[in-house]
Amino acid sequence: MPDARIKNEEQYNALLEKGYSKEKSARIANTPNSGEKGGRAKPYEEWTKEELYQQARKVGISGRSYMAKKSLIKALRNN
Repeated sequence: MPDARIKNEEQYNALLEKGYSKEKSARIANTPNSGEKGGRAKPYEEWTKEELYQQARKVGISGRSYMAKKSLIKALRNN
């Protein structure tokens, strides 16, 4: 049975299958333009450590000042 709170049910289910939490899947599936391609951001691997640190700070990842670049990337992707 479809959930009225989820705007893009197909994307929501795909994210759950990939291992995302229900909360994160719902948040992504309910964003405007969800499922549309065309993101312009470069991959995290191309960011500098400082850029990654600032993004981690922006989203509130704790322990970021002790993290190496790879750890920051992992933390941002799993946030």
